[in-house]
Amino acid sequence: MNLSILLIFGLGTTELLLIALVVLLLFGGKKIPELMKGLGKGVKSFKDGMTGLEEEMNKPGEKDPPASTTEKK
Repeated sequence: MNLSILLIFGLGTTELLLIALVVLLLFGGKKIPELMKGLGKGVKSFKDGMTGLEEEMNKPGEKDPPASTTEKK
C-alpha cells in the first residue's frame, strides 16, 4: 500500500488497526479473502483497460481527412 496516501489522510497505526478490526467484524474471516480476490481482479481489469487505451492512443493510424467547410453543389 502506498504510505504517502495514508499520510495525506493522517492515518496512523491505531486508525489502520481499528479499520481492519471493523472490516473483520463486518465481513468475517472467511469472506475477506473473497473480497480481496474480487478487488484484485477489478484492479487488474482496470489496469489492462488503461494499458489498452494508452496503446490505442499511441498507435499510429490513419487520420480522417478534414471535412470541407464549403461544399460545392
